Amino acid sequence: MTSGTLTDSFTLLRQFAGKRRGTECCELCGRELGPGHEHLVDPKRRKLVCACGACAILFGSQDRAQYKRVPREVKFLAGFRLTDAQWESLMIPITMAFFFESSVERNGQTKVIALYPSPAGATESQLPLDTWSGIVEENPVLAKMTPDVEALLVNRLGPARGYSEAEYYLLPIDECYRLVWLIRSHWKGLSGGADLWKQLESFFADLKVRSGARNA
Repeated sequence: MTSGTLTDSFTLLRQFAGKRRGTECCELCGRELGPGHEHLVDPKRRKLVCACGACAILFGSQDRAQYKRVPREVKFLAGFRLTDAQWESLMIPITMAFFFESSVERNGQTKVIALYPSPAGATESQLPLDTWSGIVEENPVLAKMTPDVEALLVNRLGPARGYSEAEYYLLPIDECYRLVWLIRSHWKGLSGGADLWKQLESFFADLKVRSGARNA
């Protein structure tokens, strides 16, 4: 397995930290932005761009545009099928990760990118494509995942952290990097600390509410 942090290429941790320091502006037109504003993604640079609604529509809808508009919908994937053996074969060293298709690959073919959060940022893991293909076959919803802007988020923290079962979400890519920022900015000591786990509990509870699966 090969891995490497993506903090520099995405500059996502800086962006999310910046949201807590003061007023943000649209990076395309300079208009002041409020909380919950939209994002665009530059697939080639793997960079998120803060955008107002007008710029998100304009720059995210053009054919062959530099940017893609990040969607807003969060879906809780009830009945998602992923065995322990399949998870172990993905060679993810922790019990949480997200997966998205990158459209910027050789010969015009997409590639599935697997990343997991850590105290150092987002770390990429080489993904066995045959295993991923099997997971998609059992979960057809993944075949509809929009490259670059949507991701599968897997939460297998388990009963020790208050989750009776694994949770799976199809959600905007910026939410995954909000999770990365949350872990990096709140991690304390060897195990993360009580505050971090409270933050994670709140993060996943919010995802459930937004997906309409609060009691799932």
